[in-house]
Amino acid sequence: MKRIYPDETWPESWKRSYDYDLLDVYGDTSNLGYSYAYSLRSSKALGMLASVLKPGDRVLDMAAAQGNFSLALAEMGFAVTWNDIREDLVEYVRLKYEFGTIDYAPGNAFEVEFPHLFDAVLITEVIEHVAHPDQFLARVATLVKPGGHVVMTTPNGAYFRNTLPRFSSCADPSVYEAIQFKPDADGHIFLMHPDELAPLAAQAMLTIESVTMFNNPLTSGYLGSRAVLKRLPRSFVNFAERLSQRLPSLLAERLLVQMAVLLRRPLDSTRGQNRSSASPAATSPSRAVA
Repeated sequence: MKRIYPDETWPESWKRSYDYDLLDVYGDTSNLGYSYAYSLRSSKALGMLASVLKPGDRVLDMAAAQGNFSLALAEMGFAVTWNDIREDLVEYVRLKYEFGTIDYAPGNAFEVEFPHLFDAVLITEVIEHVAHPDQFLARVATLVKPGGHVVMTTPNGAYFRNTLPRFSSCADPSVYEAIQFKPDADGHIFLMHPDELAPLAAQAMLTIESVTMFNNPLTSGYLGSRAVLKRLPRSFVNFAERLSQRLPSLLAERLLVQMAVLLRRPLDSTRGQNRSSASPAATSPSRAVA
């Protein structure tokens, strides 16, 4: 991925994306908690995909924002399709392109047409921004080949400091339609709880292969640890993160901030359509953290 530098003539959406890229990939240490959390999320998501794909497989990065995961996957040897509702970001992502196979399909994720199904679809930090996460996951499932996979990362709703509602407890999610699709953490509507994943997956005709909890409050800079992070070596922070991921599941669900989910479309699934009649899709947050 090429290193780019800002230009005063850039549109505001590019400048905002570049601010996130500084933290995500260019080594800005002003918010280490954010940067560490992004690094963890990237390693979990890309690692899950690498474990189930072979070179040349087709991957859709849905609501992909500034395209860092798309570009990384292309460089890993996959045939990638970048998608986001913000068409103006296409040329920004192209600036960072270095090598690999990547196509661009901007548009509403519920309406954009693709010429084929995918071996995998990646949705990182998206589902928590939509008013109808069940419809969104069902739409994603229609884009995956039988036997293919979906990799999702999302904030963990069971984290003990979360104050946002559960989707399964909401009688009428449509009341949130007017405020959905907002980027960053202030656009979160529902945070998925681990016990909500299986019903959502089943409704979308997907099976859960694994759920990984990660990102403890120290790593993410929460609970006053942001200032401490600047004084701690990265090796210690990584050790603390690895240790926290070995916690018993019930404790991990309360203490860890995020989760990565690997889902699979069964070979006998009847889904195969390349479109959906569900409600409009979300634009991606710029890799926001809970």
